[in-house]
Amino acid sequence: MNNSWNKVIYKFWSPVYDKIFNSHLFLDARKRMFEELDFHDQAKVLFVGVGTGADLELIKNLDLEITAIDLSADMLKKAMEKFDDASINFLEMDAQHMEFANESFDYIVGSLVLSVVPDANECLREMIRVVKCEGKIILFDKFISKDERLSLPKKLLRPIIRFLGTDIGLRFEDLFSGHGDIMEIEEDRPIMLNGMYRKIIISKRL
Repeated sequence: MNNSWNKVIYKFWSPVYDKIFNSHLFLDARKRMFEELDFHDQAKVLFVGVGTGADLELIKNLDLEITAIDLSADMLKKAMEKFDDASINFLEMDAQHMEFANESFDYIVGSLVLSVVPDANECLREMIRVVKCEGKIILFDKFISKDERLSLPKKLLRPIIRFLGTDIGLRFEDLFSGHGDIMEIEEDRPIMLNGMYRKIIISKRL
């Protein structure tokens, strides 16, 4: 995967994305995630890889300063059409190279983004850079378990699936291993498909 190819892939995904990733199991999982989240008033919240805005539709607390970024102009356009009268700041931006100052946001939400960016390590590093010291990073994504070894069929399928825009072999523990000195895991639990999809909350060590 690379940024240029992802723009092409998600241009094709954008018309049908909501039908697949904002319905049924995915919608139920997203609802559970946001029902449990309690953003404090006037918090600055960044949605990384906001896509068509599926997560934004589930935010109940309107007293927030929301910024939403995505690399795909086509996906971002879908999100902006849903919230054309809202005060959300939509920006076309690479999640691996965010144009924000250090410690800019109280909360960062990354749904199904680490598994689609070309460099998940760089994306997570950027999230950590722009979240405040007392802030939280909330992740919803698919990861293989720390003890799982990819079967031969999955190894063969992985490059094909990556070509279509997502990674089925990402291990969160590998991503997190380089940040354990400054970050801690507050929550890590299965949320969909027997643990293939997980909700993970991390924060900076104080």
